[in-house]
Amino acid sequence: MLLDIFLPLSLAFIMFSLGLGLTPADFARVGAKPLAFAVGAATQMLLLPAVALGLVLLFAPPPELALGVMILSFCPGGVTSNILTRLAGGAVALSVTLTAAASLLSVVTVPFLVAWAAVGLMGEAAPAVDVGALGLAMFAITAAPVALGVAIRAWARGFADRFEPVAARAATALFVLIVAGALAANWGLFVENLPVLGPLLVLLNVVMLALGVAFARLMRLSRGEGLAIALEAGVQNATLGIAVSGLIAAAATGVPAMALPSGVYGITMYLVTLPFILWARRGIGAARA
Repeated sequence: MLLDIFLPLSLAFIMFSLGLGLTPADFARVGAKPLAFAVGAATQMLLLPAVALGLVLLFAPPPELALGVMILSFCPGGVTSNILTRLAGGAVALSVTLTAAASLLSVVTVPFLVAWAAVGLMGEAAPAVDVGALGLAMFAITAAPVALGVAIRAWARGFADRFEPVAARAATALFVLIVAGALAANWGLFVENLPVLGPLLVLLNVVMLALGVAFARLMRLSRGEGLAIALEAGVQNATLGIAVSGLIAAAATGVPAMALPSGVYGITMYLVTLPFILWARRGIGAARA
């Protein structure tokens, strides 16, 4: 029941809440600041999976959990990354643009990458991944709700302004329920593998935050752009990771074990990013002094 009904509908609503905060100008911004967008997109869509693969090979978790880590790394940032970027004093517009573009592109990229990772990490035990069916399912629960949210903001801005805060709070509550459900459904596996899975996910988060800031500086982007890029690369859509795991596992009930890394990450990412935000805000305060 969780995977078949509640999880897809919850993710669709979360993506709808993201769309409510977007306008066509957010997508047009790609052309206005192409360098910042290119650095952010490359860090998130190319470097993040490469780092995740390196950590999977280093820590060597069980194959199903290794695939779950890779699924998480293929996912775009979510609404959370936009909120955290605002708290850190980063370039919110860039963060929103990266989230929107990556969310739409993920409909195409994630199915192919998941199919490749499943075979590479699980071999003959890998679940059969129907790339076309997974792409259509992702379109239905990610791209279509985002597009609906954008359309409502364009056609009924007053309603969108009133409903967006309510939708954002509801999306946060759904996110918490989904993460809790993923952990509860695999509690024994979680406890058994936490000594490996915990450090792996924390290190993935730390490395991506650091690389995001470093590459932005290397490309001479502003501090705010660097913070946005770091948080987009370091904060992934854990809900989508859980949903994709469920779609490819085709479990009749419950949440599959490969969803566990996304569930754990939904907690550990706050343990890492909140100190990062405090560091970023201290830097802003020192610059103003």
